[in-house]
Formats: sequence, structure tokens, C-alpha cells
Amino acid sequence: MRRNFPIVITFLIFIGQNLYSQLDSLPTTQQLKEIILSSSRIDLPLKENSRTVQFITAEELKKSGVLTIVEGLQLLSGIDIRQRGIVGMQADLYIRGGSFDQTLLLIDGIKLDDAQTGHHTLNFLPPLEMVERIEIVKGPAARIFGQNAFTGAINIVTKQDVSKGGKLAVHSGSFGQLHGEITLQNGSEKGSYSAHFSRNTSDGYRYNTDFKNNNLFFKAQLFKQKKLPINLIANFSGRKFGANGFCASPEAVDQYEETEAGILALQSKIQQGSWNLEPRLYWRRGQDHYLYLRNRPEVYENWHITHKLGAAFDATYASSFGLTGMGVDVARVSIASNNLGYRERFLAMLFVEQRFNLFDGVLNLTPGVAVNSYSDFGLFAYPGLDLGLNLSPQWLLYGNLGYTYRIPTYMDLFYEDRTTLGNPDLKPEEALSKEVGIRYSSQKLRFYAAFFDRRATNLIDYVKPSETDLWRATNIRELITTGAEVELSFPFRLSNSKQNIQFGYTHLIDDLEAPSIAFSRYSINSLKHHVTFRYSSQITKKLSTFLGIKHAQRTGTSAYTVMDWSLDWQLKSFELRGSVNNLLNASYSETNLVPMPGRNLLISVSYRF
Repeated sequence: MRRNFPIVITFLIFIGQNLYSQLDSLPTTQQLKEIILSSSRIDLPLKENSRTVQFITAEELKKSGVLTIVEGLQLLSGIDIRQRGIVGMQADLYIRGGSFDQTLLLIDGIKLDDAQTGHHTLNFLPPLEMVERIEIVKGPAARIFGQNAFTGAINIVTKQDVSKGGKLAVHSGSFGQLHGEITLQNGSEKGSYSAHFSRNTSDGYRYNTDFKNNNLFFKAQLFKQKKLPINLIANFSGRKFGANGFCASPEAVDQYEETEAGILALQSKIQQGSWNLEPRLYWRRGQDHYLYLRNRPEVYENWHITHKLGAAFDATYASSFGLTGMGVDVARVSIASNNLGYRERFLAMLFVEQRFNLFDGVLNLTPGVAVNSYSDFGLFAYPGLDLGLNLSPQWLLYGNLGYTYRIPTYMDLFYEDRTTLGNPDLKPEEALSKEVGIRYSSQKLRFYAAFFDRRATNLIDYVKPSETDLWRATNIRELITTGAEVELSFPFRLSNSKQNIQFGYTHLIDDLEAPSIAFSRYSINSLKHHVTFRYSSQITKKLSTFLGIKHAQRTGTSAYTVMDWSLDWQLKSFELRGSVNNLLNASYSETNLVPMPGRNLLISVSYRF
């Protein structure tokens, strides 16, 4: 009985509320704020976007009781977050069966692809307190963002409008977790700023999984009433952690790693008549120090430092023909490494797209193309097309197709150790992706269903002709991925208290070409079945609860179910939250046979001023 106590309490809360309340839908007169999605070159409301786009707001993230964006993303269908520990430690990001190198991350439209490896993508996430919403674009996105958006892209939109005040918070729980954070902010019509610092530590949930993480974030909006408003963003994340089995075989228990991730960016938005202009300057730095044996660096260690210095200029023009989007993005990328050597590349991207609204807006058509030039790979052009048919003000039938690609990382090209060789002759991975979907959007319900197909060629595999040879990176694989996805969001009221249910399901089928060489390291580990369920309930004005469930089955492995639950109590400026992660104490692994933590608790106290 003691094991099931949290479940029983949750059940009683839900059922008890039903005993004295009746179900009412949201009033039809309530107007929800229309979200303008910026995860494309042309900003559009969700209901007009002819792609599969998901979003999660700051309010939804807060209600879920998570500490990091990584934890918030794992309850979205089609998003496969593969963690190696608690609170998103050393996690990888996958969309619709693609790899961690095939997903692009952006912050306020700034591309944060890592030339070394996609393993470091999520190191650049801002703190949860600074997020306004998260936008997820699924399917071919090379026409919009360029390389690395092979299976999709995620854009983190940081908070725009802030008032004077701040927040202090302390979180403590299982495995010696101790997390502290402070946020200060001030805003007016002329400008605003937000500053955040947090430190997260843990003794680890098993041998050599301890960590110490520091995060600094600063955003300033300057000259808001001038012709040239300026947004300044600075973000730094430093992590030191035991990496038991994280990168090598499960037997390698004494690995250790330290990473740093930094961003500095200047942006502006200018409106001149029918023109909207968005110039950007940005610098991104990553650092990775890896030890095979934590206390013996002389045995084996790697140092990698990457830089990306870039400038982008996007423009949108409204005319009688519709909306025209165009822009250019140039950057210099470099890496200095004791293993990979010193490398650099120069890249440039030119894109253009045109949105046509036909038959009084019943049909919309958006063709476009991105032309990319790389100093080490040459010139590429990747066209795409979006199509939308408005069946009614609420229903949209949509489809899209496009070519997409990924440039090999420096790890793919040049990495060497006692068992593995990179290959400087690798070609970019390419794919043709197609999708058709239907979406319903109203004040009472959000729903979409989509069917997709991706035919990828030149996939990079590590192969060897005999058992005694070294693994070598090679373009040999073809992979056909087909799937279906559905998501439903249903807000309603119980006794005039807000409730929300969200359900999602993604099914993937991977058809992988048989290798032509005797030994192959490439393995398909996609989520064949992925079910997500979220329920947030405002029990009283001061008390709310959240239940999140993820059911997953990977190809060739047993299914598992993870349930998270939190209870939140608000008293004026104070907030007290209790969270239970992995409530059912499931035994499972998400990547590299690293066992995930069992049931664990976290207590949070915060004060807003």
C-alpha cells in the first residue's frame, strides 16, 4: 500500500473533485491569444501554417513541474529525448526517428548547430524561467533553416515583455539534488532586461553520475520605441559530470566530462511600410573535455573547442501577390581539437519563398528554395513546397514536400581512436520528405493528424569488412521512414476551474537497407510506438496538480511506461511544489544501455517579488 500511496492520493483528488462538480466547457466568448509562430521565415498564426508545428507555452511548462526544457520536451509526441540521467543530463534530441545530428536547435531564430557533434546540441538551452514558448517544426526544414534541419527544428522563443521583479527558488530531492536559482528583471515602454543565474548539483543516482551545472542568462531589449530596437542575448552553461557508460560501452564506468556552451547575439526587428526586416549578429562557442578514466587523464582524453561567428538578414515583403520571404545567412565555423586537429569552414545560405493566397484565402501555396555554399563541400540547392486548403475557419488540410540534408560533423570526418576511424571523403546525407495532415483549431480544441514519409540516402554508417578491422565512417545506407502522428489538446472546466488534457501518439516504421559489408555499427533505435498524455488540473485557486505519462517502445526492445506527478500550492508570493518522477519505478534505458533512475522526489520552494 505504501508504494501506491502517491497514486491513490492523485486518484482521490481527481475523483473527489468530480463528486461535487459538473463538467462545463470553456465559455464560447473567451478569446485565447493567437500565437504567431516564428519558426519559419514568414511569421504566421498556427492555424494558417501548412506544416506540422507543435508549441508548448511557458504556462504549460510551469504547470508540468519540470526543472528544464529537456524534461518538458519529452512529453511531446514525436520528440524522442534520450537522457543519461536526471534533469536532462547529457541528453540527445531526436525528431521522428532522425538522429541527434539531424535535428536543429534555435534560440530566437539563431541556429545553434554544433560542428563537432550533435551530442552537445542541448547544452545551449536557456533556463526555463526565460522561456516564453517552444516551437517545434516537424518534417523537412532545410528550405527554411538550411543544414541539420533534416527531420525538424526546435525554436526556443525567450520572454519579450517583462515587468519589475524577480524570483528566488530552491529545489532539493533524491540523489542529493540541490538546485538554486535567482532571476531579476525590469521593464518599461523604453526597454527591459532579464538576468538569471542557477546552480544545479547532485551526488548522482549511481556510481560516477554526480554533476555540477552552472547557468547564466541575460537578455536586454533596448531602444524599443526607436526605429532600430536592439535585442541582446547572452547565455552561458557550464557542466561537470561523471559519465558512467555515457559515451563508450556500459563497462566504461569511470568516464568524466566537462562542457561549456556560450551564446552572444544582437538582433533587431524593423518595419518599413510593407517590409519587415530582421538583422542578426551572433557568436556561439562550445567546449568539450572528455576523460576515459576520471582520475587518469594520461590514459585518454579529448579537448574540443568550437566557434561559430555569423550574420543573418531576413526580410518579408507584403504585396498583392502575398508574402515574400527572403534572406541570407553567412558564418565562419572552426574547431580546435587534440584529436580532430584545427579545421574551419565558411558557409553561406540564400533563401527565398513566396506565399500565395488563392481563391479568397481558401488555398495557400508556398514554394521556396534554399541555396547553400560550403567551402569544404561545395554548392547545394534544396527546394520545397507547402500547400494548405482551408476547409472551414477551423479545419485546414495541408501537405508539404522537400529535399533536406546534413553535412557530416567533424567527428564523422576526422575522429580517430583505438577502434574507430573517421572518413574525410564522406558525402552529405540527403532525403526527400513528404507529409500530409489535417488540423483543427478553435477555442475549445486543438487537433492534428499527419502521415509522413522520408527516403534518406547516403546515411553515414560505421562498418568494417572483418572483425579485426577498425570501424570506418562510410556513406552506404538507405533508410525509408514512414509514420503517422496524432495530437489532441482539450481545455475544459470543472466547477469553474481550468483543466487541460493533451494526448499524442506517433508510430514509426523504419525500412533499412541491408549493409553490403560484413559488420555494421548502425542500428535503428527509433520509438516505434510513442504515446504521451498530460493532464493539468486547477483544483482550487491555490492548489493545482499535473500528471504526465510517456509510453514508449523502441525497435527490438520491450516497452516501458514512465509516469510523473506534481502538486503545486500557491500562497501569495510563495509557491511550494512536490514532484515525483518515474512514479511507477519503471526499469528502462533510453540510450547506450544506460539505466535510467527509478522513482525520485523533488521539493521546490520559490518566492516572487
